[in-house]
Amino acid sequence: MTTSSAPPAATKPSEAPALPSGPFDAPIRSKDLLKDRACVFIEHEGMLYALRTTRAGKLILTK
Repeated sequence: MTTSSAPPAATKPSEAPALPSGPFDAPIRSKDLLKDRACVFIEHEGMLYALRTTRAGKLILTK
C-alpha cells in the first residue's frame, strides 16, 4: 500500500471587507465625533441612539 502525502492546504490571509463601490465620504474619526464625551446621542429616522465608548476603547451603539 502506498501512501501519498498531499501538500498542506493553501490558506488565504484574512482580507478586510471590501468598501462599497461608488463615491463615499471620508471616514469620521471617533475622537472628532465624541470630542471629550463618553456618549453622544444620534437621531436617525425618528429614533434616538446612544453611541458610547467603553473603558477598553470599544464603541457601543444602543437604541
